Amino acid sequence: MLNEELLQLAACVGARLKERGETVAVAESSAGGLISAALLAVPGASVYFRGGGVVYTTAAKHRLIGMTDTAMGRARPATQTHALELARAARAALDTDWGIGETGAAGPDGNRYGDPAGHASIGVVGSTEQSVVVDTGVPDRPENMVAFAIAALRLLETALR
Repeated sequence: MLNEELLQLAACVGARLKERGETVAVAESSAGGLISAALLAVPGASVYFRGGGVVYTTAAKHRLIGMTDTAMGRARPATQTHALELARAARAALDTDWGIGETGAAGPDGNRYGDPAGHASIGVVGSTEQSVVVDTGVPDRPENMVAFAIAALRLLETALR
């Protein structure tokens, strides 16, 4: 599932992080680890990648990235606010310059909050904070997972400019 576009973006982001001497941590949900996998597919990733977790449940968010009940209560999953909270928690847990947070509904069905398949929110936190919403409009789970990972790396690439 690591397609050429995803690998090229990861290489670009990795090179930029290396140039800047900065690090990144990832908290992803519906992307299922593809963001981390893409970053780790780049040779030399140990220079910038500190770690990540697939935080698919509330328990995982608490245990893997130390997300607090206060942060969890700010907004429901699959929102930009929640994605930014995930990014902040990952960044703090692994003491990095940047954090990526991703939350959504990969499909083939929507999530319990009413978001359709193909909907995700992504947040990047570092020297700036940015977030985006992705709506692919398709129910294909693997296709959406890749689209969410691509969107996350594009957002980080933009933030690094």
